[in-house]
Amino acid sequence: MTEFFEKLSNEFTLPLNNPVLFFSVILLIILLAPIILKRLNIPGIIGLIISGVVIGPHGFNVLENNFAMKLFSTIGLLYIMFIAGLELDLNEFKANKNKSLVFGFFTFIIPLAIGYPAMYYFLGHWYDFDFNASFLTASMFATHTLVAYPIVSRLGVSKNQAVAITVGGTILTDTAVLIVLAIIVGNHKGTLDQAFWIQLGISLVIFSAIMFLVIPRIAKWFFKKLESEKHAHYIFVLAVVFFAAFLAEVAGIEAIIGAFVAGLALNPLIPQSSALMNRVEFIGNSLFIPFFLISVGMLVDVSVILQGWEGIIVAIVLSVVALTGKWLAAWITQIIYKYTGAQRQIIFGLSGGHAAATLAVILVGYREGILDDGILNGTIILILITCVVASFAAEKAAKKIALTEEKDLSVENLKGRAEKSEQIILPISDMTAVESLLDFALIIKDKNSDNPISLLSVVPNDSESEVNLLKYKKELEKYVDQGSAAEAKVNTITTIDHNQSSGIARISKETSADIVIMKWPEKGGIFDYIFGDKMGTIISKVDRILVFCHIVKPLIEKKRLIYICPPFAQRENGFKLIVQKVMRIAQEYSTSVMLYAEEKTYLAIQQIMKESKLGGKLNFVPFSEWDDFLIISKDIQPTDLIILNSARRNSISYISSLEKAPGKFEKYFPNNSLIVIYPQANEGEWHMDNYEDFSAASMSKGVETIESFGKGIGSIFRKKKKN
Repeated sequence: MTEFFEKLSNEFTLPLNNPVLFFSVILLIILLAPIILKRLNIPGIIGLIISGVVIGPHGFNVLENNFAMKLFSTIGLLYIMFIAGLELDLNEFKANKNKSLVFGFFTFIIPLAIGYPAMYYFLGHWYDFDFNASFLTASMFATHTLVAYPIVSRLGVSKNQAVAITVGGTILTDTAVLIVLAIIVGNHKGTLDQAFWIQLGISLVIFSAIMFLVIPRIAKWFFKKLESEKHAHYIFVLAVVFFAAFLAEVAGIEAIIGAFVAGLALNPLIPQSSALMNRVEFIGNSLFIPFFLISVGMLVDVSVILQGWEGIIVAIVLSVVALTGKWLAAWITQIIYKYTGAQRQIIFGLSGGHAAATLAVILVGYREGILDDGILNGTIILILITCVVASFAAEKAAKKIALTEEKDLSVENLKGRAEKSEQIILPISDMTAVESLLDFALIIKDKNSDNPISLLSVVPNDSESEVNLLKYKKELEKYVDQGSAAEAKVNTITTIDHNQSSGIARISKETSADIVIMKWPEKGGIFDYIFGDKMGTIISKVDRILVFCHIVKPLIEKKRLIYICPPFAQRENGFKLIVQKVMRIAQEYSTSVMLYAEEKTYLAIQQIMKESKLGGKLNFVPFSEWDDFLIISKDIQPTDLIILNSARRNSISYISSLEKAPGKFEKYFPNNSLIVIYPQANEGEWHMDNYEDFSAASMSKGVETIESFGKGIGSIFRKKKKN
């Protein structure tokens, strides 16, 4: 028994050395710190940093900053930068790249301009600062780490323009600072010659070529070849992040730049609503990023403040200069682009935190003998202070922006959301198509909708209907987990009906569905000419927004979205929802939209984008030759996704050529994915089984059917003659 207690006592000797106990303590902190401090209205990030101070070597020495801690904190640091690049709206960034350049310039030059005199003339009384030491310390003020980004992302304002330009400015200013670091170290060593500049330039060019030309091609091939191996996708993404970080170090820049660039390179290939994106964020925010924040706290030595006024003055000066420079940069950016006070505050909150690049600059300067212990300790205090201030500022501003965006919604929209949440149905007749259709539905689904995506199977009403009902229900249940991986609800519906189209029509009405998504129907034979093709039958019976998907390649391979809208499409029921879904597809896959339409339709889409605050790049191509869709073929490339906004018979935007358009696109563009959307039927338009609905339109439809039947018979005799 004595040996047992002695062994137990040794296990709890501080600092803890048992790896299992070490990891258990970290997990408890990650679990409890945010929960406890949340009750005090303190951001969880601050709780993790403070916890690191308490348990670290300079606190109660519960844990030491050993290899395992450094490894996990490095992963967390790279994860923060990677997610920032991955979540960046590239279309928004491209649209505001000049603003990012301007902000990046100010957030780099202002802290540098304030910091250099403060270091050289003010703190020079205590420390013998030469040019290298003063300039290197001043450049530290220009860096910033997106420590508060998880807060902004969690509150749902990561797509705000102010956030986009701040994230864009981060890569610019941090890259500039880390290049300055390499130059200062080279100057200190006396190796700042022509060979240095040539080597740095060549290495950066090679690094950029690998990341933006080679890696995306490998990723596309990997995701396509191993489409069903979902766990392998996540491992591949992690491998790319660390490989990019390593390449960045080889190129002479910091690993965090490589991680950010990896996020940018994979951004178009990982949709925001995908299961893979959910896995990346979930594991990072749950484990790796908290490890990094705790490790930052473990570096803080509070005793530095107690050693005398000198340490306090250094810490205060460093913190004041750092925060002042970043606030001025945010303020000037606000004035130039007329942002709100909340947007200025969120820019300051995101750019005010100093951790990753700041540590890199100071630690390198310390190891090279350019800086001493006083600046190192003062910098650690600066990290704690700026992370606390930045986190509070970012959370407060993010809440204001989130509330403002909610208030901007009209009362009608709010009522509509309260009364009816979006409902999507996926009728399934071919089990091989379930996965791709469900992935597509997860992409376009409204994230504010509480309703699940419904997988529907219609079983024929025959002697084996009950057996088939259980069979299909069991098969569909397998795909519920696919939605869970993307944090979306998926349920299954199985029903018995005389035919599929009747079952879909009935269930879509019973569930008040908004959108029905279906696989592209297979080509029929001679009977389709007589009784109507499968697509036409479904269109005539289902009065909801119908989406037919002919996806021949993964959508991540698409570089452009060709959106074709006939005249008066803007006056169709549900057109606003269709535009929202089209722009969402473009946003998720970071593609531009080429709109082929008339000017009135284009203006209506622009108005919808403005009202709905839809981002993305919309390129307008005036088009009026609606009798011959093949004119567009000269502009279509093999990598384009084609979306046709079709129309139902008797609707205001109906054109007879729309009937044949899907078949023509399928025939002449077999390598392009095609999506055909039919707007919701107008009220009072449907007269199913109503024999009194006899009109010129009905007569026209009959004539067209006879013509189609004649063509079908003619094609049969032509084939016989050839034989």
